[in-house]
Amino acid sequence: MLTTPALVAVASGLALGLGLIVAIGAQNAFVLRQGLRLEHVAAVVAVCALSDILLIAAGVLGAGAALSRVPWLIPVVCFAGAAFLLAYGVFAARRAMRPGALLPDAGGVRAGLAATVGTCLALTWLNPHVYLDTVVLLGSMASTYGAHRWEFAAGAAVGSAVWFTGLGFGARLLRPVFARPAAWRVLDATIAVVMVALAVSLAVRGVGEL
Repeated sequence: MLTTPALVAVASGLALGLGLIVAIGAQNAFVLRQGLRLEHVAAVVAVCALSDILLIAAGVLGAGAALSRVPWLIPVVCFAGAAFLLAYGVFAARRAMRPGALLPDAGGVRAGLAATVGTCLALTWLNPHVYLDTVVLLGSMASTYGAHRWEFAAGAAVGSAVWFTGLGFGARLLRPVFARPAAWRVLDATIAVVMVALAVSLAVRGVGEL
């Protein structure tokens, strides 16, 4: 049975984990879109949740501290992530300008499982914010709980799993809204703006780290 300090650690990890991932970003936008289209939702949710669990564990094991000792790696990751997000934003903008490809069950070729998982992995592991937030920040916070650091990590992992499951499988509740091409146009246009903004912010951060 968990002691009070352990429960506090779990609750703190859950709160911080949710605080870091419940925001508009590349990963969440992708999960939302896949959930709306009902395309490989279980695989996408599993990839996101398992990736977060691995990254959280890495942070607790000290990868965050190790990453901070390799300063040249941060700008490299920033520029790589910026390039990928910019390309993804361009594709989203193209979708927004093609109404015929906006309906959830029509228009264009549905992506295969391998391509979908590959995109999801790239959006997760090529995003420097993942390392700075999940590995460095969560790892650092977990260390403050001493013997209960793994309870803290478990809370953060549960928060991640709950969020991605709810976002991916709950998105279908919005399908009546997205039965209209205009709604998909707005969604993809929003995704394009967010991706480009994130790409610019990462490029600026990369320049600042040089």
